[in-house]
Amino acid sequence: MELRELEAFLALADELHFGRAAERLTVSQGRVSQLLAALERRIGGRLLERTSRSAALTPLGARLLADLRPAYAALRNAVAGAAEEARGVAGTLRLGFVGIPDSVFQELAQTFRDRYPCSDVSIVEAPLADPFGPLQRGEADVMLLRGPLVGPVPGVQVGPAVCRGPRGLALSARHPLAGRDSLAAEELAEVPLIGVPEDAPRAWRELFAPERTPAGRTIASGCRANTLQEALSLAAAGRGGLLFGLEAADYLFRRDIAFVPVDGLPDGNLSLVRPLGPPTPRVAAFAALVADFTPAGAG
Repeated sequence: MELRELEAFLALADELHFGRAAERLTVSQGRVSQLLAALERRIGGRLLERTSRSAALTPLGARLLADLRPAYAALRNAVAGAAEEARGVAGTLRLGFVGIPDSVFQELAQTFRDRYPCSDVSIVEAPLADPFGPLQRGEADVMLLRGPLVGPVPGVQVGPAVCRGPRGLALSARHPLAGRDSLAAEELAEVPLIGVPEDAPRAWRELFAPERTPAGRTIASGCRANTLQEALSLAAAGRGGLLFGLEAADYLFRRDIAFVPVDGLPDGNLSLVRPLGPPTPRVAAFAALVADFTPAGAG
């Protein structure tokens, strides 16, 4: 049995059009017709009824399709699994996050599973106060973290970024600024910012509580939080504002918090973070996926 004949039949069954099937297989229409004819001779019956404009499965073709599709998928997965194992990709990728594993995070994890069927992804949560700890302790292979990180972080490599978006300020719904359509970055000098503990890397501390506005005005330091929920609760209580990527607001909806866009700040991003040094094949495969990834619905 020729595998190419089966692939031609499956493409035709999906497309019901010789031209589109040929494009999908990157061959000529004539070659698709030849492959189908060879398979029909091998089976001894017609699998498709075709006219000058369309094609339709015969009852025999429909039965073959029902039996063939899962068997073909199993065959492809077996070959892909062997290739993954040979490249060192097979196994479990430990993927870390801080705060919320939003839709982009989940989509990347699922795309990795789909692309490498013999691999899996386990999720590792890190606290706001210790975002790089899972990498440093060997508990995670890679992390997807919000940025931008202002300056280097010892022992880790940051990038590539998978998506970007505006940043905003989480405030108590009772705060005088909560009803504003937006704030200027210079107005951050009027709101103490909720930060993370002093022992966190400076680049991470500056992400949440920068010391100065873009024009150099001093920003007051507010309370410090160890977890995202603790930081949000402090904001809701009026203890300060929390800088955050606005795309996360839908996942953090609370009636006692308002999310106000801040104009004049660098866009936020979601970036791959991994330990310094040569990546493992599994980490390299995930990094390549991130570099080429476009979130669903992006345009």
